[in-house]
Amino acid sequence: GAPMSRRIVGELEVLSQEPEKRRFAAPLLFVHGAFAGAWVWDEHFLSWFAAQGFSAHAVSLRGHGGSAGHDRIDWHSVHDYVDDVAEVVGDLEAAPVLVGHSMGGFVVQKYLERHAVPAAVLMCSVPPQGLVAAQFSLLFEKPGMTMEINRLLGGGDVPLDVLREALFAQEVDDEKLRRYYRMMQPESQRAIWDMSVFGLPNLHAMQRPPLLVLGAEKDVLMPAFLVQSTARTYGVPDKIFRGMGHGLMVEKDWQHVAETMRDWLVETL
Repeated sequence: GAPMSRRIVGELEVLSQEPEKRRFAAPLLFVHGAFAGAWVWDEHFLSWFAAQGFSAHAVSLRGHGGSAGHDRIDWHSVHDYVDDVAEVVGDLEAAPVLVGHSMGGFVVQKYLERHAVPAAVLMCSVPPQGLVAAQFSLLFEKPGMTMEINRLLGGGDVPLDVLREALFAQEVDDEKLRRYYRMMQPESQRAIWDMSVFGLPNLHAMQRPPLLVLGAEKDVLMPAFLVQSTARTYGVPDKIFRGMGHGLMVEKDWQHVAETMRDWLVETL
């Protein structure tokens, strides 16, 4: 396919892969999670979905990746992130299918309070009930990791193994892990508060497009039981990938996830 292109929309980095021949009118817009950026989708998903005939795009939310606002990261709210998605959507040729991972899934849910899209995919997403249950679960199951994640939140260094344990249940080589580690970054404390208490989605206001809810059996950050509760809230089935961790799009079996999404999109669009 065409090479990956990088452009700036307003002050936001957008990575794109265009298909040789477009099979679907709706483009895809991928929204990354906390501590990450558009780069996480460029690893496999953008080129793979372009090869399937989708126009595939990933945004770096403000303060992330190649977007502006790193110096003010702690002041960014989930509302700001929703505005970022809206700005990029406005730059696309048609309303996209939104794919949100983790915090990005929460941003997608908040976006749906104001806007309609043809379909949406939530991957290991923060549930509409917020982060608190996940935080308690992590504290209970992995008390050490809670501490490390709080350190990462504040821009401190954490051991490489924390990243391995947080994102991967399958094997990942050290070189790749180090490369991800270099790209990881602090997250907005304010956005974390929004997802915990102050900015939960208004389920009555939300548009309800066709929704695919995906989770991972070995996810320590967003446990499968919470993904299942998200699916129940929206009245849709859930799909939990066996033996996989939180970083579904970078795990060894990422293609299994991509194929599940594609098959659902082919059926849905």
